[in-house]
Amino acid sequence: MNWPKVWGFVQRNLLTLLTILGVAIGIALGLGLRNVPAEGETWSPRNVMYINYVGDLFLRMLKALILPLIVSSLIAAVGSLDLSLSKKIGGLAVLYYMATTVLAVILGIVLVITIKPGSDREAEETTESSLERNVTTVDTLLDLVRNMFPPNLVQSCLQQYQTVLTPPPGRPDEPDIYEWVVGGSYSEGMNILGLVVASIVFGVALGATKQENALVLSFFLQLSHIVMKVTGWVIWLSPVGVTFLIASKILEIEDLGEMFGKLGIYFAVVAGGILFHGFVVLSLLFLLFTRQNPLRFIANMGQALATAFGTSSSSATLPVTMQCLEEKNHIDQRVSRFVLPIGATINMDGTALYEAVAAIFIAQLRGLSLSFGNVLAISITATAASIGAAGIPQAGLVTLVMVLDTVGLPAEDVSLIIAVDWLLDRFRTLVNVLGDSFGAAIVYHFSKADLDGLKPQDLNESQHTELDLELANRDDGTPIDKNSRL
Repeated sequence: MNWPKVWGFVQRNLLTLLTILGVAIGIALGLGLRNVPAEGETWSPRNVMYINYVGDLFLRMLKALILPLIVSSLIAAVGSLDLSLSKKIGGLAVLYYMATTVLAVILGIVLVITIKPGSDREAEETTESSLERNVTTVDTLLDLVRNMFPPNLVQSCLQQYQTVLTPPPGRPDEPDIYEWVVGGSYSEGMNILGLVVASIVFGVALGATKQENALVLSFFLQLSHIVMKVTGWVIWLSPVGVTFLIASKILEIEDLGEMFGKLGIYFAVVAGGILFHGFVVLSLLFLLFTRQNPLRFIANMGQALATAFGTSSSSATLPVTMQCLEEKNHIDQRVSRFVLPIGATINMDGTALYEAVAAIFIAQLRGLSLSFGNVLAISITATAASIGAAGIPQAGLVTLVMVLDTVGLPAEDVSLIIAVDWLLDRFRTLVNVLGDSFGAAIVYHFSKADLDGLKPQDLNESQHTELDLELANRDDGTPIDKNSRL
């Protein structure tokens, strides 16, 4: 065995290998600790909290980076590009994300209709749903558009808008929810979609006024560089954080055997479909468009994929994804920092597939026969719902309610699948992150020729381009050294 080559590989991929090892240790630790209490006893919520504490701190640090990372990266990336080029890159990204989401929904529907995991099975007793808010498909889609245009950008860093329906006065049992009184409130949770739209608009305006506002562009470029530096420090904590996140989640489950026994086929259909879409369908698209080896690309994204599985949040994984794309897959920073925040917001292939399968599975459990129109409505609604799903743990469970509404199933039916959702959420987050990464690479492939004409390529150096035009000479005619200027 060539030990120097092996050692070189380990050095280059040390963090990735440690994170994957952390996932394995977390699973083993969780399964092992389940046997610690006496027979018939389970871990108390407080003790689980202690196990989860380190992982929670890691997740908090990652989430703290989301806001400065999205704002600085998007403004810097869009502002550094010509308007025509930013339109091309943004258009290609949205086109790719929409196309792959539709493919994911179609794959999920084909699988669930063919295998029929919910047929000839007894429906479980539904428990009280944790989703207290009454919703309709129309209201959810309208909320999606409303959140794109937040009235207060500071508030959007903390809250997002949601429609709330209440029964008409004097008619609390009114059956038609579309006749209920429409109101609204702000719920906790960052409005990432609104921040993405605002940052893109600000970046476009900055790009259109580069000569007048070169120093503003320089500020956001440097801020983006600083945030990525901090991100690099936090990422080295991921092996430990992921270990405790997974171990604590396994300890929360009361009976793993019973859970997989009742929902085993459903779990296999969803997990298999999600992984097939991510590692086969998306890999083939990447190979077709770029003529590059998708296996090597996926291997280079191992750190991001392991972090996605551990945190179950595509938004929290965003800093790691950017680093893997730029440092290991050599994607231009102007593309990755423009495309990835958009992808983390609207590209949810795993979520779309899951919601389509889950809705039809529940309909099968209830013995509901679905027409072609019902299936088509589910596919459209699942696509829209995935776009509106926040990049946070189990956000797809919330948007699943609007998909159930499409076929006339109550929100409480979500409780039929909630037992395995925590694990499926990790698989769909992993594929969501992989889809974002493939999308950035494909967009970069088709934009490379245009980007090559904008020298220099490195985002941290491109700040000098416009400054050189504006500050080319001092008042006395002597040139300015661009390296000593900033």
